[in-house]
Amino acid sequence: MIRLGLDILLEERAGELANLRVGVLANQASVTRDGHHIIDALRRMNVKITALFGPEHGILGAGGPGERVNDSHHASLDVPVYSLYGKTRTPTPASLDLIDIMIADLQDVGARFYTFASTMASVMTACGDRGIPVWVLDRPNPINGRDTEGPVLEPDYSSFVGMFPIPIRHGLTMGELARLFVARFGVKCELEVIGMRGWRRNMFWDETGLRWMKPSPNMPEPDTALYYPGTCLLEGTNVSEGRGTGHPFQVIGAPWIDSDGLCRALSAYNLPGLEVHPTSWTGNGEAYRGVGIRASDRGAYRPVLTGVAVLRALRRLHPDEFEFAVPGADGRTFLDLLAGTARIRLGILEDRSPFEIASDWDCDVAGFQSLASEVMLY
Repeated sequence: MIRLGLDILLEERAGELANLRVGVLANQASVTRDGHHIIDALRRMNVKITALFGPEHGILGAGGPGERVNDSHHASLDVPVYSLYGKTRTPTPASLDLIDIMIADLQDVGARFYTFASTMASVMTACGDRGIPVWVLDRPNPINGRDTEGPVLEPDYSSFVGMFPIPIRHGLTMGELARLFVARFGVKCELEVIGMRGWRRNMFWDETGLRWMKPSPNMPEPDTALYYPGTCLLEGTNVSEGRGTGHPFQVIGAPWIDSDGLCRALSAYNLPGLEVHPTSWTGNGEAYRGVGIRASDRGAYRPVLTGVAVLRALRRLHPDEFEFAVPGADGRTFLDLLAGTARIRLGILEDRSPFEIASDWDCDVAGFQSLASEVMLY
C-alpha cells in the first residue's frame, strides 16, 4: 500500500507543527490516500493554518487554462487565499508575514511545462529569502518515474512553462524536483521533502491503488497525463489538442485537417506503442476533423516523439493551413517555450524526420538522468 507524503505528515510529523503558523500550497487534488483534503486533515490535527496559496486554476481547480485567478478568502478557516496565478506568481512579503512554515502539496503530471513545478520553485525561492522552511509532501509521478524524454530546456527559453534545464518528460516526483532545484539550480531555501512509502519508479498511476483526483480541468484521467508531454506542443500552433472535449490531449483536430491522410502519415512512421484513428468533434460552433491517438503499449510509447511526428505530418499535409503561433513581445514563440528550445520548430521547418529531431536530445537526456539520480528518493 502506498502512503503519500501527506499521509506520513499526518501520521508521524503533525506534532512538529504545533504552535506554528502554517501556510499551505494546495488545490483540490491535495488529498490523503483515503480522500480527505489536506485542509480538513490538518484542521483535525489542530494545525493552525493562517494562509492558503493556490497554483494555476486556483485552490479549487475551477480556473481555465492560462486564466487569471484572483485572491479570495476561505470562509470556514477565515484566512486569505492567495492566488499564485493572478496578479503575481510569487508569494508577496505580506502573505509570507502570516506564516512560519510553508507546506506544499501538489499533484504533478510528469511534464516540465505543467506549471505546478514552477509555482513550487517560486514559493521555495520566496520562502528562502524570508528564512521560512518549506515542506514538500510527495506524490507519485502518474506516468512513472523511470522514463525521460524530450529536449532539455535551454536557458534562453526559460519561462513559467519551464524554468530549469530538465527534459519535457522528466521522470521525477515533485519532491525530487524540489531537491533538484536546490541541489543544482540555485534555489535557496530550507527544504524538507516528506516522501512516500510503497511507491516504485516503474509504476503508472493505475498500479498505485490510489484514486485519481484531477489536478486541473483538462487532466480528467491519469492516462491523459501520458499523452500530455507530446500533444501539448500543439498549443504552439493553430491546431486543437482537444481541450474541452472528453479526451483532451488524445484528439488532434482543426476544421481543415484531412483525417484519413493524417492517420496514414502517422501510421507510416511506425511510432512505438501508438495507434491512431480518424475522429471529429464540434467545438466553438465549428466542426473539427483530425485523429485520436492511443498508447497500445504505454511502456514503449514515446509521447514527445509522437508530438513531433504530429507536427511534421500536419505541416507536410497542410502547408498552407498549418501555422506556428506568432512570436510574443520578447521574440520567442510559444512552441519554443514549451519545447525549451527552437530545435523542434526548426527541425519541422527543415522537414527533418521525427526520429532525426529526437536524436538531437538523446545525449541531453542521458546527462539529465545522471543528474537526476542524485536526488531520487525511490
